[in-house]
Amino acid sequence: MSTMTKRLWRHLITDHGAVDRAFSRDSLGRVELAVATGERRHGGQLCVAIEAALPLARVWQGITPRQRALEVFGLLRVWDTEHNNGVLLYLMVADRDVEIVADRGIHALVGAAQWESICQSIETAFRAGRYAEGIDAGVAAITELLALHAPGGGDRNELSDRPVIL
Repeated sequence: MSTMTKRLWRHLITDHGAVDRAFSRDSLGRVELAVATGERRHGGQLCVAIEAALPLARVWQGITPRQRALEVFGLLRVWDTEHNNGVLLYLMVADRDVEIVADRGIHALVGAAQWESICQSIETAFRAGRYAEGIDAGVAAITELLALHAPGGGDRNELSDRPVIL
């Protein structure tokens, strides 16, 4: 079976139920609380988005999780923060892929290597079926980077702390 066929199949069989099975209500509540608590420690804005799968036409077109994360970054207006310090943590359940897209202000301070390291850690947890643990660790690691590079508690909450299920 080709790589494309396998990917199409994964996206066909992965539905919103897969998100519910991977992330319980309690785990999503912990993520929301961790984002809110973290934003009191730093001046960044963190948005978590979880997507079960892409429509098959998008998979057939070859849309990568990174390309989709960039789209979601725009759709959720993560780029539209006052200090250009928005960070999107994007999870694609069907591909077990994690992408971090950071606005130019905070990305210039952190750099791609540190974001990629966090993504790899979360993906490792996902491959082991530890979805809640992976996302918790990822949010904690992003919070630490934001506290280091964008210190000072945010006085304004520009993005929802609640994970967005797409």
